[in-house]
Amino acid sequence: MSTIEMIEAAATRLQGHARLTPMLTSPFLDDIGGRQVLVKPECLQHTGSFKFRGAWSALTHLDPEVRARGVLAYSSGNHAQGVAMAAKLLGTRAVIIMPSDAPQLKIENTRALGADVVLYERGVEAREDIGERLSRDQGLTLIRPYDEPLVIAGQGTCGLEIAEQAAALGVTSGDVLACCGGGGLTSGIALALEKHAPGMRARPVEPENYDDVTRSLVSGKRETNATEAGGLCDAILTPSPGKLTFPILSRLSGPGIVVTEDEALHAMALAYLRLKIVAEPGGAVALAAALFHSDELEGDAVVAVISGGNADSAIFHKALEKYV
Repeated sequence: MSTIEMIEAAATRLQGHARLTPMLTSPFLDDIGGRQVLVKPECLQHTGSFKFRGAWSALTHLDPEVRARGVLAYSSGNHAQGVAMAAKLLGTRAVIIMPSDAPQLKIENTRALGADVVLYERGVEAREDIGERLSRDQGLTLIRPYDEPLVIAGQGTCGLEIAEQAAALGVTSGDVLACCGGGGLTSGIALALEKHAPGMRARPVEPENYDDVTRSLVSGKRETNATEAGGLCDAILTPSPGKLTFPILSRLSGPGIVVTEDEALHAMALAYLRLKIVAEPGGAVALAAALFHSDELEGDAVVAVISGGNADSAIFHKALEKYV
């Protein structure tokens, strides 16, 4: 189980290795959202997403002899790149299982970071089964993308920064919106806010048709999606909430918010136009919720985490052509 003490310890290990991403503001976004909109751009983190935090947290906690045998991860791209970079910096081997339909940019980047990439057919093969087999056969340590306490702890360091940065801007209450797949980022942020910003609450944001966390919070049990293939927001398409993350979300998070793919594209365009940053579709859903679902929010201010910026050029151009 992840704890605030684990998050604070992860923050210490991440010092000098992870980037302290800023808190951005724009009066133009405030006008659209109808309240103060604070944006935490984790797209500026190493490898273009928050995932480096969790990867570094997990790998640096391993016994050196275990780490030397290599690590394994499964991911559509952002966790893949985070683990690949952490492994490279720590001088160990990384094997990454990726869906064949993942954005080509993410596959190429993962290979460029020195990882061995194993492709599988999403919806046909189970990445967990492949991972368990490779881990057993090759002596690799599996670093799960969200159902891993040390990964959750690493992602929670983003919440520590949000609490401090928001307070510096005079914001101590309101919703903190996080793009949510399995729930590692959202649950880590929720744990950090519980101690360091109790007036703020984490809320998961998901794309339409892949709203398993939102539905699970309503039903009180882990719901599943009909499919995890084909959606534009590839970074956050998971079958169901994590076994470890869902209890945290059930206890600490507010209701989920579901946005359309068009709203995600619109948020991508606005992030570029008003903040001069690049967001990928899955990384933009929290900003989309802040801007276009104001009636579902509470407080005079909202924080939106842009969780990743590894957008394929064709998708990025599509967003700009449609909304700029």
